[in-house]
Amino acid sequence: MRTEERQGYIERLEAFVQQHRARLEELLRAYGQGSRPASRGRYALIEQPETLVTLERMETNPFGLRSQWEKEMEDVLLDDLEYAWGPPIRLSR
Repeated sequence: MRTEERQGYIERLEAFVQQHRARLEELLRAYGQGSRPASRGRYALIEQPETLVTLERMETNPFGLRSQWEKEMEDVLLDDLEYAWGPPIRLSR
């Protein structure tokens, strides 16, 4: 996240959660603990707290998220989360 985006981020994240509450709940039902995909060891990020931030970034700045992610984490983790969330722009290869 760019420095200029940090101010007021908590409020924007709270608004994101409120706006997408039903979608987030469906994501947890479909891919969270106890689901068939989770039982296969995929979608490891779904129930992690940082997933809210990742999803918000996926909606707000998908290209920035992808470029930072590729520097630090395995692509498959973001690819799986992106697939489960179903954003309008697919960044995975």
